[in-house]
Amino acid sequence: MISREPTIERLATAKSLLLTPFGLDESHLTRALNEIKAHKVDEADLYFQYTRSEGWSLEEGIVKTGSFSIDQGVGVRAVSGEKTAFAYSDDISEASLLDAARTVRTIGAAAQNRRAKTATKKIAGGRKLYSGVDPISTLDSTTKVELLGKVEKLARAKDPRVIQVMAGLASEYDVVMVARADGTLAADVRPLVRLSVTVIAEQKGRREVGSSGGGGRFGLAYFSDAQIEQYVDQAVHAALTNLEARPAPAGEMTVVLGSGWPGILLHEAIGHGLEGDFNRKGSSAFSGRIGERVAAKGVTVLDDGTIADRRGSLNVDDEGNASQRNVLIEDGILKGYIQDAMNARLMGVAPTGNGRRESYAHVPMPRMTNTYMLGGDKDPQEIVKSIKKGLYATNFGGGQVDITSGKFVFSASEAYWVENGKILYPVKGATIVGNGPDALTRVTMIGNDMKLDSGVGTCGKEGQSVPVGVGQPTLRIDGLTVGGTA
Repeated sequence: MISREPTIERLATAKSLLLTPFGLDESHLTRALNEIKAHKVDEADLYFQYTRSEGWSLEEGIVKTGSFSIDQGVGVRAVSGEKTAFAYSDDISEASLLDAARTVRTIGAAAQNRRAKTATKKIAGGRKLYSGVDPISTLDSTTKVELLGKVEKLARAKDPRVIQVMAGLASEYDVVMVARADGTLAADVRPLVRLSVTVIAEQKGRREVGSSGGGGRFGLAYFSDAQIEQYVDQAVHAALTNLEARPAPAGEMTVVLGSGWPGILLHEAIGHGLEGDFNRKGSSAFSGRIGERVAAKGVTVLDDGTIADRRGSLNVDDEGNASQRNVLIEDGILKGYIQDAMNARLMGVAPTGNGRRESYAHVPMPRMTNTYMLGGDKDPQEIVKSIKKGLYATNFGGGQVDITSGKFVFSASEAYWVENGKILYPVKGATIVGNGPDALTRVTMIGNDMKLDSGVGTCGKEGQSVPVGVGQPTLRIDGLTVGGTA
């Protein structure tokens, strides 16, 4: 069998799902883009998308929900200066394309020469970070339900205090194609799966919750017996630990963050502040600070959409640009922001492969992919032992950040009180309060255990949600404010 180059293969898949069934070909895309270019616009693109999704959930030992959906459509965009005109339709047809094109082109002034210049066709370069497998078809329905049942049995067998188990399995097959006014064609075929586990444990009338899970851009075979058991162990451990938790102390103290998922604090408190749109508008605490020291020495933060099989990775972004490994902060110095095409053009820099949108019905924005801090040279145990009195937080729940000020609030879902280097007991109700740019300057120890999260992150911005990844090593941050219940 002769295989085609991955970029060509993805384009062929996209055309077979998004153009051919509707009697369209590249000439129709060119005509629609020429309609837009009949007015003076800086950028224009067509974004086609086909998404097939499936979900199963189990509770009380039975399947509570099963869902399956197919969504498809096209978004048409024109950009003039800072203004964007956008239209979308779930009807993929020549008439809908041309109607949307004529609608969005009104953002620009009518060109004196009404004949649009024909752009040179070029296929966007891309990466091959994951296979184009349809994950929904990698297991049959019976096996999927059995997988969830296995989660239930394993969790209940771990400890008699486990009284309730909830498990969910989600799969998605997403195919996108971008046609730009400059003649560029790009496509991506994006599998995505996730297994989630939540347990409730009870002891002496007290109930606590623990959760775990993971996934990425691959098929359902990833969830082997060993992987399932790891998720179950983590969820049960979290619930049982919280049964023993005492009220969290409050005040200013040393906080040590565990590796992996605690990088969600980095994502929220730092990452959003480094997105291009906020910095172009001057509304971020990091605006105008390129080349300045914004963090302690040793702190290097990246946004990297090129990590194989990761939940936040992309072969190409939603504007047809190849994903990149972007160094945002290097040894404490701010090096750059993450950019989509419009904000990059307005700021006079190159796009960074971070133009992302939730679906064809949304406009792209600069968004994170996999955001993480590189490891240092300290042993994690040494970092915990360095605490005289403070908090060791190994898992987080929800949080929020004010982009303008950089202030953040996060709740720790699993944390421990430490005195004289010894972990004394788990605590409950701890919230960590701080300022992102300030917190980075307070990092005093960086572990050698950098780890990415297990593949569960979803980022929200301006009403749009996209899959992302986070990660970090164990970190010691001095002088953070902890709000407690004690």
